[in-house]
Amino acid sequence: APIGLILGIVAMNKSKKNNGAGWGLALAGTIVSGCMLLLIPIYAAMLLPALAKAKTRAQSVNCMNHEKQLSVAMIMYANDNGGRFPPGATWCDAIKTQVGSAPDAFQCVGGGTTQPSHYGFNSRLDGREISKVSPNTVMIFETAGGWNQSGGRELMLTRSRHGNLYVVAFADGHVQSVPAARLGTLRWEP
Repeated sequence: APIGLILGIVAMNKSKKNNGAGWGLALAGTIVSGCMLLLIPIYAAMLLPALAKAKTRAQSVNCMNHEKQLSVAMIMYANDNGGRFPPGATWCDAIKTQVGSAPDAFQCVGGGTTQPSHYGFNSRLDGREISKVSPNTVMIFETAGGWNQSGGRELMLTRSRHGNLYVVAFADGHVQSVPAARLGTLRWEP
């Protein structure tokens, strides 16, 4: 559009020197280019929210992948330790070897890099046998950050990093993006 506008103006000036030959066509090109130039900010205004939403969704998917890695590591830990969850006070240390070469699995992209972990462990699962815990019990959830964070819903983020969704891993290893309206229905007791 900017190049068309410039070329249209140049063509209009040249057509005046040639007794107006082609002046109408040059004028039409200038008008179309000018209109397109005016529409660019409107298109940008429509595109930016879509890009922001896509970025938030990508971060949510990344966070879900990290929590899935952590929940698999929890289950691997339990398989190696008599079918029991790790101690709440040292859960990050306990599963670190099961996470392996993905140490960033403890960090949510939306949480920045200042904290070593952005996830917490449901302290009510501390040392419990997996087979005696309801599969729909919260196991891992998003927190403000810190290593070996263990507790309950009081540690959960008050403001989501992923729009209106909170990423939660459950005792059976599945991970969900939970809407804020559904947080009160989550099961915390084994």
